[in-house]
Formats: sequence, structure tokens, C-alpha cells
Amino acid sequence: MTDEERGNQDGDGSAEVSPWHAEVARLGVTGALDVLSRGIADVVRTAPTMPSRAAVRFGCASIEIEWPTAVPVAPDPPTVTSEPPAGVQPHVVRAPLAGTFHHAPAPGSRPFVGVGDLVEPGQQVGVLEAMKIRTPIAADVRGRVSDILVGDAEAVEFDQPLLVLTPALRADLDA
Repeated sequence: MTDEERGNQDGDGSAEVSPWHAEVARLGVTGALDVLSRGIADVVRTAPTMPSRAAVRFGCASIEIEWPTAVPVAPDPPTVTSEPPAGVQPHVVRAPLAGTFHHAPAPGSRPFVGVGDLVEPGQQVGVLEAMKIRTPIAADVRGRVSDILVGDAEAVEFDQPLLVLTPALRADLDA
């Protein structure tokens, strides 16, 4: 006999079962779980803020859910750019057509270039996909990648700037 049944005993020793017990028995396990699940969903949905814990009880059945406390997520690191020396004009590599710009030859593979890389004229720096045709994008000057302006697999328009090259200095060429 449960504590709840003991608390409901009449003076003659017989136990009175609460109406909730009868309802849970009538619905069965699946039905009771359905009622409890809808109840917990309502509790969470109507809470003014996301609770860290919620509980519902239906007769002798109950569900308690506890969520871990939110761990603050660090913001994305800022885009790394290297400033060109005074008097040096940066060069912008632009999209020759509209399409989807990719940093790497295939998803999950190493990017063609990264910020700080030294590139040569004709070196591939990305690929532009349009209508299932992949067009290589190449640097047209010697320089160091100072900024990548477009995210991977991002849609671009004709003549949109893709990346910035700082013309190579004599020290860059000797390295």
C-alpha cells in the first residue's frame, strides 16, 4: 500500500484510491504519458523564461525534466585583417559572375588560401559555382591575403569583392 493510500484509509482499514489513480489506470501508461507530456510542454511554453527545471504530476504518475544551465557561448572571433603599409593600395579580387563562392575545392577540405597567405598571379584562391559549373577564381597580382570578404558557400553577385590582397613587398618575396 502506498503512503497516499495509507493517508486515505477509512477507520475500518479499507483504502480509498484517489480519482487520479483510477484515471491513470483507465488511460494506461501510454495515455498517462501523453497527458504528462502535453502538460510539461504547456508549462514550458507558457513560462515567461526558459525554466531550468519543470515537473508535472498526474495522479500517481509524474514527469520531471531538468535542463543544464546555459553555458555562455563565446562570440565568433573577429575577422582577421592585416593593414597594408602606408601608401600601398590594396587589390580586390572580384567575382567574374554571379554564383556561390567556395573557399575550398570540396566541403571539409582545406581552403585554397587564408588571411596572411602569400599568393602569386594565377594562383587559385577560390571557386565560383554557377549552374553546376565550377569556375576557378585566381589571384591576378602577387600579394598577401589581407581579408576574405565572403563566407564559404555564400551567394555572390557579378563584380562583388571576394578578397583583398596587399601587394607583396620586397621582404615578402625574399621570405
